Amino acid sequence: MGGRSSRRVSAARNAGRALVGAALLCSGSASAAGLYFSDRGVKPMGRAGAYVAGCDDLHGIWYNPAGIVDAGTSVLVDFTWVHFSIDYRRRLRIVDADDTVRVIESPSIKGSSPILPLPTIAASVTLDADKKWVLAGGVVAPYIALASYADHLDDGQPSPARYTLGSFSGSALALPGLWLAWRPTKQLRLGIGTMALLGRFQSTVTFTVCPQDRLVCAPEQPEWDAASQMRVGPIFAPTANAGVIWEPDPHVRFGFSGQLPMAIDSDATIKVRLPGTSAVDSASVRGESARVKFTLPATIRLGVEVRPFPDLKVEVAYVREFWSSHQTIEARPKDIYLENITGAPKSLALPNISIPRGFTDSNSFRIGGEYEFPVSTYRIALRTGLSYEKSAVPSDYLSLSSLDFAKTTVAIGGSLFVGRHWRFDALLAHMFTQATDVDVDTAKIPRISPLTGNAPLEAVNAGRYEASADLIGCGFAYTF
Repeated sequence: MGGRSSRRVSAARNAGRALVGAALLCSGSASAAGLYFSDRGVKPMGRAGAYVAGCDDLHGIWYNPAGIVDAGTSVLVDFTWVHFSIDYRRRLRIVDADDTVRVIESPSIKGSSPILPLPTIAASVTLDADKKWVLAGGVVAPYIALASYADHLDDGQPSPARYTLGSFSGSALALPGLWLAWRPTKQLRLGIGTMALLGRFQSTVTFTVCPQDRLVCAPEQPEWDAASQMRVGPIFAPTANAGVIWEPDPHVRFGFSGQLPMAIDSDATIKVRLPGTSAVDSASVRGESARVKFTLPATIRLGVEVRPFPDLKVEVAYVREFWSSHQTIEARPKDIYLENITGAPKSLALPNISIPRGFTDSNSFRIGGEYEFPVSTYRIALRTGLSYEKSAVPSDYLSLSSLDFAKTTVAIGGSLFVGRHWRFDALLAHMFTQATDVDVDTAKIPRISPLTGNAPLEAVNAGRYEASADLIGCGFAYTF
């Protein structure tokens, strides 16, 4: 009897892990690879992000704080829409009770991002008469690819996306900060700053309470679906960045910058709506508070810009994001209990949960430039650039809630200078992503099910992923 009771308690605790894990898998993913789907800024992305050595305005708060010293006393405002779309055709490997293996391919589902202008807002002031010291403040929003998916297919069947992601609606993130730049000599610029990730992540995801032995239900039978919602926040995750620009000759500039990692350690709420099946007829969840921890990566940037003549600038840059620091998502439930589970104690506290992520470092190689010329009484700058970036998400862990791809960005942009003070910027860029096939035999993300059974776990992230994104942006700068 003791062994049977112990197994029941263990099963109940596993149920608890699944209830929290179902929400956590989705919310944690939103904070990882999706956070940096593209680099940012209308002017820098016109050069495909090759803007480390050549940084000479308030975009330095992100790319290289040393470049802020060239901004003087100025204001910068721009907005970019990340127009993201994805087409996913899921494959599901099912092993029946008699060990028969079947692979089922679902109809294609599509997701797209809403129209959401992501801002850069910054201002700076010169602190001394020689213009060697510049103080800047600002706020940026990361370029996130947030896609939502319909609840049902055209034929009325529930969407196969529901077990990895429903929606990120309600998520909001921003990075405000302060920076100081100094030019000790004509050839050398230095900059340092501090900022913090503020806001919240919110996501919904579905899990099933169908026992895996399938004696009473079929795989993914809608009547056995349960819904969960998780909100992580308010988030406060400080970090710092610094940079240097060395210009040994008017025709060449070298740039280096780095940003420290961000440690997320925030309160969260987890809400679960259980289905009304007999398996959990009398069960309930009491409490909804938790604490969530994970790490976002450090970043380094290197660049060399050449200026064959004053109006032409070409830069080659390298960026490395250390996503290998994002190996797990940790959750500590606070007074969340499973109650009235048959065969278990009346109330069971949920244990801590650790979800493996297995991310890897990402490398990006960029080349871009600009050419400035007069047109009548105005001046115009035209920009273009090309970049390639490796995915940070191993293919076996790729899912709709954790989207990142090897991608090539082709960008064009430009500026119109009006008088001595105004600059108006525009951007159009397209990201070609590498279609990815996740094999049914190696996919790593299982369907969440709190009820144990005899059948093996079935991964729900296998299939073919095809995505693309466009950046459409505009903005202005005013120099006093």
